Amino acid sequence: MPLGPSGRALDGCHVVSLAAHLPGPLAARQLMALGADIVKVEPPEGDPFAGYHPPWYDALIAGQRVMRLDLKDPTSRPTLDQLLVDADLLVTSSRPSSLERLGLDWPRLHARFPKLCYVAIVGSASPDAERPGHDLTYQASVGLLAPPLLPTILLADFAGAERAVSASLALLLARERGADAGYTEVALAAVAAQFTEAARRGVTMPGALFGGGLPGYGLYRARDGWVAVAALEANSWSAVRGAVGLAATGGTTSRPPDDAQMDRDALESHFLGNTMEYWELWAVEHELPIVAVRAPGAGPP
Repeated sequence: MPLGPSGRALDGCHVVSLAAHLPGPLAARQLMALGADIVKVEPPEGDPFAGYHPPWYDALIAGQRVMRLDLKDPTSRPTLDQLLVDADLLVTSSRPSSLERLGLDWPRLHARFPKLCYVAIVGSASPDAERPGHDLTYQASVGLLAPPLLPTILLADFAGAERAVSASLALLLARERGADAGYTEVALAAVAAQFTEAARRGVTMPGALFGGGLPGYGLYRARDGWVAVAALEANSWSAVRGAVGLAATGGTTSRPPDDAQMDRDALESHFLGNTMEYWELWAVEHELPIVAVRAPGAGPP
């Protein structure tokens, strides 16, 4: 993310990460993309994620310096302390009790390294930060699953990583503005819960605003699959209606129930007439928000 002649936002920033598995390494990778220098400290046996998916682990740590230290061994502590002396930010993902036993809790580290900012990634918000969990349990606890299907998106891990990045930037910015170095806890379960706001407000429930209530916002069968239509703006919706032979709406995407069903029927008939690829190219030509529905991991065309 270049920021002109001065380079990237975190050029010259030194980050030490003790975080294993996914959220911490994802956050560290993003911080590195912003210019930070990353040292990843792992236990002697390494990050468990390296055993789960070696190619992904290698991609996550690319460009970082990886050190293996036994932090339970007092003779290893001076090496970590030297890293922290020069560090601007520490990222952890262990239980608070484990960090406290190692002398890596915020009060003690802040007393010893007063310029060090600290982001602690935990599963649940304090006082429940000791509760074990992973992405699956965080999504399950806030109603984001549809059993028996497992999630295709590791939402809590990825969203938690982004939250850790924004928390890091906020702490570093506050310090640069003259505040003391600070501490922030990022709870993955709480982050996942925030992604349910649309459902909690009812707008994505069946038949609601984004749950099928608007003909211009939905999924339609094509000849060989499905297309997603998101014509929310009045001009887009009018263009879509015009394309299928319906009259202009008068500047609104809301329609009385009978008219909405007529619109939906017309769209269903229209999109069944050709392939996903055809409609996607047609949408580009007409500058309309319509794309093919792809399988997870297929990516954009």
